[in-house]
Parts: sequence; structure tokens; C-alpha cells
Amino acid sequence: IMATYRQIINKAKKKANQKDISDQAVKLLMLELCNNNSTDLYLNYENQVDSEIEKKFEEAMERLLNNEPLQYILGYQWFCGYKIFVNKECLIPRYETEELVGNVLADSDYYFKNQDVINIADIGTGSGAIAIALKKEEEKFNMWATDISETAIQLAKQNSQYNNCNITFLIGDMLQPLIDNNIKLDILVSNPPYIPKSQKMEKSVVDYEPHVALFGGDDGLFFYRKIMENAHKVINPHSFLAFEIGYDEKQAICALVEQYFPNDRYEVLKDLNGKDRMLFIYHNL
Repeated sequence: IMATYRQIINKAKKKANQKDISDQAVKLLMLELCNNNSTDLYLNYENQVDSEIEKKFEEAMERLLNNEPLQYILGYQWFCGYKIFVNKECLIPRYETEELVGNVLADSDYYFKNQDVINIADIGTGSGAIAIALKKEEEKFNMWATDISETAIQLAKQNSQYNNCNITFLIGDMLQPLIDNNIKLDILVSNPPYIPKSQKMEKSVVDYEPHVALFGGDDGLFFYRKIMENAHKVINPHSFLAFEIGYDEKQAICALVEQYFPNDRYEVLKDLNGKDRMLFIYHNL
């Protein structure tokens, strides 16, 4: 007898729970497979599973039970409502990072509302998620995105084409391509690798996500230092910088800001979970 969607999902949840994998991941997996097949999961919950979906679900569950992140299995992640393709060369966009995007948009409206064009760059763009979400939400943005990884830039370009987005991609180390092209910014955004080498991580992250995109040197601050010490070469006289930071790095990050931007106002914002997650530096604003 063919199984129903409910039966197959419940069976998979039991297996997942033994491996500490959430029910939500199992359900999301089926939901996305159904969407891709234009099947409405909730209308069909008590119906027999389409054989093609069942086969794909079984294969995907094998990978999920091996701790592979759901987004790599599906090949994409939703970010700020935009579909972003991901692969093992770049970090999976996180939901917390959507809050960084929201705050950048709000500050941009506030500080640059009278400008027709706002020059902005996403440093270490990875999949391109931040740059794409910002550009889609604000027409005025003249957007650059840099990454040292050519494969990441290829993926980011694919994502920007898919989302019908005009972004200039530059391959190179952090700010270097902007310095080389003499580009001056109103807004600098970055979600750099910020995990200290010593930190214990979930298996799914360490085994599958690219270490170059995760680890920020011995103290996790390597890339912030690199950006801050060179930022004056690329930012306009009145500009702001926006970073995602590790939840436990506030003190160390603030010390860096006071070293490199001693005269500027800055603030650390909490994310929806109440963790210190974003740093904004207002340069002469």
C-alpha cells in the first residue's frame, strides 16, 4: 500500500529525532520538494505520495541524517524573500543576517534620503545574498560586491541574474578590489568570517560549510581588523559601515572601533534573539 504524506513525514521525523535533527527540517524538506513539483502539501496531507517526490524525499533524508545542511540538499535558501542558490563554496545565508539588511535600509533612508545614487559595497559577498537583497529593496543603490573566491563570485553572479539584479562583482581580498578601482562608498556592509579557530561548532557546520567563510583567525577578528584599518581608503567623508558580528565579540569589536574610528559614533544592535549581532559605525554622520 502506498503511504500518505503524513505517514512518510512522521516516519522520517522519528529517524530525525534520533539524530537530533529538528522536525521542522523534515517538514521543510517535504514542503520545498512539493513546491518544486507544484504540489500543495497541506491539501494532499492525507493523500498518497507522488512517487517522484517520495524518491527524492528518501534520497534527501539520507543526506539530512548525515548532518548535511538542508540548504545544500535543496541547493538554495530563502533570504529576505529572495531565492538564493547555495553550494559548498559559500556560507549558507542566515536568518539573523536579514536583520542586518533591514537596518542598513533604514539607515540609508535616514542619512541619504536626498541622494539620487548611493554607493554601497558588500565585502566578502559569498552567495551574494546581502548585496542582492539590498539592491532589490533599494533602487538607488549602486552596488558592488567583492569576494576572494572565484567560485563564490560565479555563484553570486548566477544569483543576481536569477533575481534580476544589477551588481558589479569584483574578485579580490576584502577591500582591495575597491581600492584598486578607486571606488568610494557611502555605505560599506560586511558579514565576514568571525568564528575564532578554537570555537566548538555543530557538526553540520564544520563538516559541510567552507572554513574560509567561517573562521576569522585566532580571535575571530582578523577580517574586521583588515577592513577597519583600510576603510578610510574607500569610504566617503560622510558614510556608515555595517557589520554582522559574533554574539560574544562585542567588547573586542568595540575596542577595534575605538582604535580605528576614534571620533565616530557607533552602536551594537541586538538581533531578535537578544544577542549582540550587528555593529554600525557612523563616520561623520
